[in-house]
Amino acid sequence: MLHVALYGAEDRAVILTYAWDRLLIDPIPGPRGASDFTGLKRMTPAVWAVPAKARPIAPAGSTLPRLATELPHTFALIDPHQGAEGVTRQLEELVEHLAPQSIDLLDVGGDILARGDEPTLKSPLADALTLAACCQVNAPVRLLVAGPGLDGELPPEALRGMLGPLVHTFTAKDVEPISTVLEWHPSEATGVLAATARGVRGTCEIRDAGLPVPLTDESPTVHEVDLDEAVSRNQLAQAIMATETLEEVEAHSREICGYSEIDYERNKALWLKDQPPTKLDPKATLAQLDQFEAEARTRGATHTTFRRITEALNLNGTQRDDLRQLLINSRPERYDAPLWRVSAEVSAES
Repeated sequence: MLHVALYGAEDRAVILTYAWDRLLIDPIPGPRGASDFTGLKRMTPAVWAVPAKARPIAPAGSTLPRLATELPHTFALIDPHQGAEGVTRQLEELVEHLAPQSIDLLDVGGDILARGDEPTLKSPLADALTLAACCQVNAPVRLLVAGPGLDGELPPEALRGMLGPLVHTFTAKDVEPISTVLEWHPSEATGVLAATARGVRGTCEIRDAGLPVPLTDESPTVHEVDLDEAVSRNQLAQAIMATETLEEVEAHSREICGYSEIDYERNKALWLKDQPPTKLDPKATLAQLDQFEAEARTRGATHTTFRRITEALNLNGTQRDDLRQLLINSRPERYDAPLWRVSAEVSAES
């Protein structure tokens, strides 16, 4: 979405990204590496592209092959298992191989600007690892933050003073190239960003914890941020510069932030494993939805994500698509794509 807005629809990008779809898609905690896939295409000694024919090795899951099918860009895999030194090596090899006209490091939400001790911070590891690598590569990297506060981790007011020049403000037109992807892809931050670009305003609950995210006129903006200033703030990024394993990165995260988000996923995966399968009963589900929405209204929520509803109704990730279709088919007027609008009153249908 950003690439088309800044460089045009005809230009092609290499998008270097994590295969880390969380437990809603991938039942295995933590990010996937190249050894977790079949059908990858080697780009450099350390970098593998994820083409449409690639497949995660069961039971792992990944949305990257389908993204590669539906979008025109090349998706390449950030492999964090060799720590910041490994990611830096990947970047250096890609720069040498591609000689790119520009390199943009994009974070949706802005938690890449966290110190590491903020009580609302939930997932600092991937951001800090990428930031640590980008500041060490011998090439100019532009840091961009889209949708300040939309990931629910740092409030917009905490970010405002750190944001630099406005680079772009997304509109509904910008969303069109990825509109079909938004119908199935589970990324909450991207979905909320796209909804605000389409004009949705209010307060959206996201994630299993129901983090409240304000949807304002600032939400669809993209700002440049000084890379060196971000590194000087991010204590975890500073600490992991020389790491050679993901385990080292996790150890620093526990020390600086008080936790590793992969530990959280490990614990949650064990809990989910012990939960009995729940059948999606339409009438009961809509009644549960009414109860959830009644409680969400008291918290000031006007919108929520399908991931949030899935978890709040104690359904598993494999039922997310069925739940989504049930809700949209039953109450289509409440679909503020790709978000769900919380009703103002209890539905008479249930």
